[in-house]
Amino acid sequence: MNAENVKSQMRKGILEYCILLLLRKEPAYTSDIISKLQDGKLIVVEGTLYPLLTRLKNSGLLGYQWIESTQGPPRKYYQLTAEGELFLGELENSWLELTNTITHIKNI
Repeated sequence: MNAENVKSQMRKGILEYCILLLLRKEPAYTSDIISKLQDGKLIVVEGTLYPLLTRLKNSGLLGYQWIESTQGPPRKYYQLTAEGELFLGELENSWLELTNTITHIKNI
């Protein structure tokens, strides 16, 4: 078994959660989302992020608005919807349960 494959699957599993956490604080442009994820040591490329943002938007969890840019064309800023807030709350509960379970198992 390859540890890198397992780590990659773990990162993919938490990516949606991390994006929703970032967008809870403020609307963000795609490159800003990538930068913040990289600051947290979660490396994501645009080719991964764009389809994920589209899926979250189509699910009603994200909305977006176009904002004029001083450096080119308008930019699409993503933001959490009310439904996204509720979904994020569910993910936070699941994350807490999961971390508690892992901590318990580690301490057995």
